[in-house]
Amino acid sequence: MPVPFDRVASRYDATRGGTARGRQIGMDMHRWLGPGPVLEIGVGTGLIAAELFARGHPVAGVDLSAPMLAVARERLPGRVVRADALALPVATGAVGNVVIASVLHLLDDIRLAVSEAARVLMPEGRLVIVHGRSVHDPDDIEEAMRPLARLRGRRPDSELAILDAARTAGLGSVADTMTGKVPFTESPDDVADRLEERVYSYLWDVDDETWQRQVVPAVDLLRDLPRPTTDRYRAARFALSVYAKP
Repeated sequence: MPVPFDRVASRYDATRGGTARGRQIGMDMHRWLGPGPVLEIGVGTGLIAAELFARGHPVAGVDLSAPMLAVARERLPGRVVRADALALPVATGAVGNVVIASVLHLLDDIRLAVSEAARVLMPEGRLVIVHGRSVHDPDDIEEAMRPLARLRGRRPDSELAILDAARTAGLGSVADTMTGKVPFTESPDDVADRLEERVYSYLWDVDDETWQRQVVPAVDLLRDLPRPTTDRYRAARFALSVYAKP
């Protein structure tokens, strides 16, 4: 059965910060990891896992999207498998670390996902989660996206929701911080095209009325910006939370 990211697998890296994102988030996660193997839940195209592997961590990854995993296998041959985050095919207490990046908001049950992550952790293991909406440096593209504020803000993976799930799973909080800035370039027209193509997950289930009221104005503002075909240098950060198993 197809899953949501199947349809954007071929463009995922190009529209989500590419190798710069994988390198920055991988570096930020690396700083919080303890000894032992690393499991990435929602490994996607493997960019973050590849960075962790390059930094010396034994890494494996799971994801539900076969097209995304096809890309990941090129980066991490023999280290990724198709599996559900809510029912991990991993033995209890088998890994030293679990990492999850921009995945929890897509799952049906955050508590169950965090509980599964906690189950597979060794004692004193670490769970490192990147979550929430990206925080962009102010620029003309970000200003043009203001009509989408409500849609972009509707995410269940808030710091409080994750903390509640972690406590329920018996994990203790270690840190709540931010990643470093992920640099990338894109033009207003690029962003407008991606909105119209519903590349971003917050647009997948938008109804026609909301589309006309919120998305169309943002597209129009983007296309009306000066030099709409010219790339802008942009940067974004993400919330990062760390938990430990007793």
